[in-house]
Amino acid sequence: MGFLVGLIFGLLAGVAIIVLVVRFENSRSNRRTKLATTVAAFARMTVEDSRKILPGEFYPSWVVFSQCQKLTWLNKHLTKIWPYVNEAASDLIKASVEPVLEQHRPVILSSLKFSKFTLGTVAPQFTGVRIVEDGADSVTMELEMQWDANSNIVLAIKTYLGVSLPVQVKDIGFTGVFRLIFKPLVNEFPCFGAVCYSLRKKKKLDFTLKVIGGDISTVPGLADAIERLNDLELKPVGLLEVKLVQARELTNKDFIGKSDPYAVLFVRPLPDRTKKSKTINNELNPIWNEHFEFMVEDATTQHLVVRIYDDEGVQASELIGCAQVLLSELEPGKVKDVWLNLVKDLEIQRDTKYRGQVHLELLYCPFGMKNGFKNPFSSDISMTSLERVLKNGGANGTDGIGNEKADTHKKREVIIRGVLSVTVISAEDLPVVDLMGKADPFAVLTMKKSEAKNRTRVVNDSLNPVWNQTFDFVVEDGLHEMLIIEVWDHDTFGKDYIGRCILTLTRVLLEGECEVCLPLEGAKSGKLNLNLKWMPQPIFRDS
Repeated sequence: MGFLVGLIFGLLAGVAIIVLVVRFENSRSNRRTKLATTVAAFARMTVEDSRKILPGEFYPSWVVFSQCQKLTWLNKHLTKIWPYVNEAASDLIKASVEPVLEQHRPVILSSLKFSKFTLGTVAPQFTGVRIVEDGADSVTMELEMQWDANSNIVLAIKTYLGVSLPVQVKDIGFTGVFRLIFKPLVNEFPCFGAVCYSLRKKKKLDFTLKVIGGDISTVPGLADAIERLNDLELKPVGLLEVKLVQARELTNKDFIGKSDPYAVLFVRPLPDRTKKSKTINNELNPIWNEHFEFMVEDATTQHLVVRIYDDEGVQASELIGCAQVLLSELEPGKVKDVWLNLVKDLEIQRDTKYRGQVHLELLYCPFGMKNGFKNPFSSDISMTSLERVLKNGGANGTDGIGNEKADTHKKREVIIRGVLSVTVISAEDLPVVDLMGKADPFAVLTMKKSEAKNRTRVVNDSLNPVWNQTFDFVVEDGLHEMLIIEVWDHDTFGKDYIGRCILTLTRVLLEGECEVCLPLEGAKSGKLNLNLKWMPQPIFRDS
């Protein structure tokens, strides 16, 4: 009897195990089938499909989804017709460039013309094209081009001393982006009224100068003069006012002590267009508060570049980080206050290491801008009508910003004097400082240049203190003054630092009165609410 029961239980257990194994295998087979279907679906995905699933901010830095379309067909046909294009383009370029060479001819030369000019047998290659959304009345096309030319270009150079030097320009290499704008769009063939073209971005332009049968250095300064022809002046369309305020949490490049940071700023990387700040020694949170001015030739494509370096004295400076701002992101006549994260390289941003931030105030002023806009950095815009008459010797003196380009060559120092009224309204979400989970905060207000100080009362046991106290400061130089507000915790035997806010007076100079809410720097949390009011008394003096 026991044997029979054991046999029955054994059979049941065996059947159960077999059923479980079969079900497990079927389940795993189904999962594999579904996984294979999913993988096949991913294989058929397009770039647009991936953008719908995963927002751009979640892409790894090494992933790039190009919006450019390949132009294999265009390169194929361009190679076929290039001999004819070369012949026509060579004559056209020669006829167009020679007058420019003559205009910029160095005084030591009597003649600067082409004796030979051919673009060679290698056609340029277009590596991509993209359409830029630019409104309903125009179409903008950007063409990426790469060209390693075998051109034969010879400059026939003659000096007043009778020396003749044929100079060959060879090994031309170029990569860049050309922009074509078809505007306005019309309902008649060819469907657009005009075509505007420009070089949007020049990534690389290399060439070699070789004197045929001689040495170009025999004529002092000639090589530099020829190379400078590569960067002929563009027509300025406006001014960019930049205030380099400060930087914070910079990467320390020194083994002993701290870095000695300074900043280099430019719109065009030319020696006479590059600005450099003063060096702040042994500081990773430098405050510069320096103002710079840049000419703008194309606000739609140019950008401001900021590079922060560590001054190494007699050795070469070491780059801490860099950042850039597109001028197209600036609203003309409106100050933009920005904090920019520093990166190692602006072209290849694979390095995600935190290198600190830089604080800028930007104001773009197109020439001829009116509509009641006042530029506080201009030497004339805040002058009274009487002062303008006296300055212009009885002239009308009402040209405004339209004459700003000329004023940059005879810039006067602008002194804006007045009274700054600061109301410290409140603070919010201050970090816990006391052992009891509270704080006894008060604020200290300091004008950086004049070193004038004031302080609020202490608010006991509060992380959200309300002060509503107003302080007046006489300001002698509003454009270059800075307000620093430090928040402290009051203790019986001293005080503990909580954090600070730093702000320039640019916004209140433009608006007259404003309310601001500023985060506390150096604190885990907290922000400060302020009201600023400006009562001006402008004074001007010649520099």
